[in-house]
Amino acid sequence: MGIETLILRTQRLNLFALEERHFEPLAAMHCDPDVMANLGGVWSHEQTRKAFDRYVAAYHRDGISRWAVEDLSGQFLGLAGVLRHADEVPPPGIHVEIGWRFVRSAWGQGFAFEASSAALGHAFQNTNVNDVWAYTTENNLRSKVLMARLGMLRNPERDFQLTSATGRCWELKVWSVQRK
Repeated sequence: MGIETLILRTQRLNLFALEERHFEPLAAMHCDPDVMANLGGVWSHEQTRKAFDRYVAAYHRDGISRWAVEDLSGQFLGLAGVLRHADEVPPPGIHVEIGWRFVRSAWGQGFAFEASSAALGHAFQNTNVNDVWAYTTENNLRSKVLMARLGMLRNPERDFQLTSATGRCWELKVWSVQRK
């Protein structure tokens, strides 16, 4: 693989379709309790592999997915991207979601906004996506601020409960943005 899987380049970041070289840094990130605090807790290698494979399949199927985010020197910083959820069973049913997750050392530098903004623009410009959701827990202020910066609005009628991969039940608050 390599450079041919570069999806987007921003001023400071490269967004790549996930490759096997991203798996171990992703698994390490998923072991960080701070990173995973609002995502149900740390993930095992097996849980990370399932998500990784799902993201790779989604990219091949839909042309959008969670993508690896690297700085321009090639250092793995995290994930960002738009993902189509095709499960009709609520909650929350069929929808398209934007998400991001970054290594602790990358927090507070605007990388999540830069990568997510680029991924959102890509989805609206290159697919038939018209409505994108994001969701988080009530206490995740950092994500709620980012959602607002992305132009997303609170959409309480879509709120739902979800049991995470680790078995924890979450009350998720939904935000959304439409194609302009």
